Amino acid sequence: MLKSSLTVLVFAIGFSTAAFAQAATSDQRGACKTDYEKYCKGTMPGGGRIVACLNKQHDKLSAACKSAIDSHK
Repeated sequence: MLKSSLTVLVFAIGFSTAAFAQAATSDQRGACKTDYEKYCKGTMPGGGRIVACLNKQHDKLSAACKSAIDSHK
């Protein structure tokens, strides 16, 4: 009984963390669309590669994109 309760708890925490990360990604996508197209268009999605690319270009990004990225660090 205890083992199954712990398993459910671990999955619940994992899914809630994933949902939070997805919301952050959605905010960043909206604020950084133009910057992505300008600086990181050839970057393959997944594994945090787009956010990493945008971070490398941080000084060139729009104020809205910088704010979205900085608020999720």
